[in-house]
Amino acid sequence: MNNLMDEVREIYEQFDASHDFQHIERVYQNALAILQTESEADAEVVKIAVLLHDVSDKKYTDSKEQENKLIAKLSLSEEKKQHIRDCIAQVSFNGGNELEATSLEAKIVRDADRLDAIGAIGIARTFAYGGAKGRKLYDKEENARTDMTEEEYRRKNTSSVTHFYEKLLLLKELMITDKGKQMAEERHQFMVQFLEQLQNEIGK
Repeated sequence: MNNLMDEVREIYEQFDASHDFQHIERVYQNALAILQTESEADAEVVKIAVLLHDVSDKKYTDSKEQENKLIAKLSLSEEKKQHIRDCIAQVSFNGGNELEATSLEAKIVRDADRLDAIGAIGIARTFAYGGAKGRKLYDKEENARTDMTEEEYRRKNTSSVTHFYEKLLLLKELMITDKGKQMAEERHQFMVQFLEQLQNEIGK
């Protein structure tokens, strides 16, 4: 596991601050917290899927080469390797076009990742990513989309604040595990308070 961590660290440090290795470390801790209440889960699958879940993120690459290469090197059965691939594939929100999380392990990895997309750290990551992509902080004339394809979700360069309404504020209700739901509550409320204060400062 330590060797894998070292390998993925080099990959993630090439990304912007929203998806760097610190993001992976936080998701890993979230997953450990959820695993404490989900004892039937395969912890090894969860941990490896967390470490690898963004190495081939569509925001940064069109290829799954890094993911496939790292999984191929694992000393695991082909069945377990495929399980890890499935967990990774079932993490992404994809503009509301997410795949079904078909295993307990996938549910844990998804919840752990989404917890890092909300709350104080979620706010920081949103603006870090927006800054890296040259996005506006907010756009008073922009309406949040409620129905879009994955391509539309990824293609349009919406403002950072619009992203809250298109994804982040929806995540609390999409949490699956009991621990994930519990952990999401406070983080969600913090985002709501932040957006209320932001509106007060910029005017409606």
